[in-house]
Amino acid sequence: MATKNQKEYRRLRIKMRIRKIVKGTVQRPRMTVFRSNMNIYVQLIDDQTGKTLLSASSKETEIAQAKVTGIEQAKRVGAAVAKKAIEAGINDVVFDRNGYLYHGRVKSLAESAREAGLKF
Repeated sequence: MATKNQKEYRRLRIKMRIRKIVKGTVQRPRMTVFRSNMNIYVQLIDDQTGKTLLSASSKETEIAQAKVTGIEQAKRVGAAVAKKAIEAGINDVVFDRNGYLYHGRVKSLAESAREAGLKF
């Protein structure tokens, strides 16, 4: 088995273990993170209906135009998703790290969202 497939398989196993426990509702949606090598994406998902309530990513123009490091980019995405959520009337979320380890970009995104007013 190739190294990339082993890493991907490991992350998917962790993801399924997390998803057995973490469920999102309309009042408390699941905040899931996806990170690629270049960008980071966040969605607030209602698992009961299977719909994405809102999203934010590092591809949004005000975030993409700023030439900053990945961690700073993740902080800006976290603040943006928190601002959108609070405007939509969502204050509490359940954090889903999506199988990624809680450090680096994922951690900075979560901490930034907490500082901007989201509770999880």
